[in-house]
Amino acid sequence: MALTMPVPDSAVIDGRADLLARLARLVPADALIAADSALGAYECDALTAYAQRPLAVVLPRTTAEVAAVLAACRAAGAKVVPRGAGTSLSGGALPLADGIVLSLARFNRILDIDLANRCITAQPGVTNLALTRAVEADGFFYAPDPSSQIACTIGGNVAENSGGVHCLKYGLTTHNLLGLEMVLIDGTVVRLGGGKALDGPGYDLLGIVTGSEGLLGVVTEVTVRITPKPQGVGALLAGFPTVEAAGAAVAAVIGAGIVPGGIEMMDNLAINAAEDFCHAGYPRDVAALLIVELDGPAGEVEARMDEVAALLAAGGACTLRRTRDDAERLAFWAGRKAAFPAVGRISPDYLCMDGTIPRGRLPEILAAIERLSAHYDLRCANVFHAGDGNLHPLILYDANRPGELQRAEEFGADILRACVAAGGVLTGEHGVGIEKRDLMGAMFDETDLAVQQRLKCAFDGAGLLNPGKVFPVLHACAELGRLQVSGGKLRFPDLPRF
Repeated sequence: MALTMPVPDSAVIDGRADLLARLARLVPADALIAADSALGAYECDALTAYAQRPLAVVLPRTTAEVAAVLAACRAAGAKVVPRGAGTSLSGGALPLADGIVLSLARFNRILDIDLANRCITAQPGVTNLALTRAVEADGFFYAPDPSSQIACTIGGNVAENSGGVHCLKYGLTTHNLLGLEMVLIDGTVVRLGGGKALDGPGYDLLGIVTGSEGLLGVVTEVTVRITPKPQGVGALLAGFPTVEAAGAAVAAVIGAGIVPGGIEMMDNLAINAAEDFCHAGYPRDVAALLIVELDGPAGEVEARMDEVAALLAAGGACTLRRTRDDAERLAFWAGRKAAFPAVGRISPDYLCMDGTIPRGRLPEILAAIERLSAHYDLRCANVFHAGDGNLHPLILYDANRPGELQRAEEFGADILRACVAAGGVLTGEHGVGIEKRDLMGAMFDETDLAVQQRLKCAFDGAGLLNPGKVFPVLHACAELGRLQVSGGKLRFPDLPRF
């Protein structure tokens, strides 16, 4: 679905030409894309239901170029949408017709590997998986591992505070981030965090920037913690007759004081899609499947495997397998990691939702999703990080059928409202973007939102960085209007033009 924008008047055309001329003086010729035929690759991110071609795309190679571009955009009053690999599932990198996309794709080098201090310094365009690949021969890995880790970048991970299947034990991006370099909208370059030191003095600005979705600045360098590989690793694959029983088993494992490296859950629809896709050896006749991975000293892993197996059996597991070797463990994970593309084979379109709830509320929320699926007459495949209560329901629909996208979005909104009502939050790792923006009021009151907007204004008073994202209504420092749907088309009714 394309965004519809008014036909630009002559003043806007002149402004566009002037901005492009400024940018052309700041970056090499191959770093500025303005031809309409080449902009299609940037018109959306992984939330493909919405698309909008930007005014232009800039691909800088150095921090100095980023600073110069941002300063020029601020002087021109031009809006800027930072972009990593475009894997955002919440519309965080959706462009604006009268703004530029600032792509960090060419910031793709690892700058320093410091094994003694257990950290890596990299440019934001380095992929998540590349960090682990760079140190695995030395016995280390980078712990946060989103399913898109082969493609998503560390800069995007910082913007969304990404997690992954091992975040239960090892934490999200914010728990593994040591420092960063960031360029503000006026071109000022700042360094936040302690770098290789454990901590730095002053306000925790690093914590504020992590998960800020490109609203505060553009990250140009990242230093992250790397973790020694555990001595022993093992996994269990457990099938359950109901999703409620699987959810209760998760709570039982955590309640016993055991912290696995990860606990993942899939329902029957997702199980069969993944099995058809990569033949991981999953049982097809169970209602829900748990993958429980334990790591640590070899002797401890074996003891914990026995404990967890007993808890899963007591919780009603109808099938239970333990990995015999590392190849089998990787096969267990292959199906889970491929669940999203696997579901893409059984439906023309799907929305991947992202909400988080207290673990003890898993059974009731899963039951609620099942009721909503019947109400909206749309299938839903459940794939999620069960250990930390981060749900990823995949709502299947066909955009070619009138009304199905709207029903899917309403279905997703009801899931997120249920998460908040259960004591959870609107997002675990995908961010708010445009997808959840108009649901922020379900979690925050006007005072909460006003305080968050004041913080945005302190960094970006003109509201030029990624406008239209996160907040349902932007005011105070920028009257940017509200994203609305009218006649099936997404529109920005009040956005000012430079």
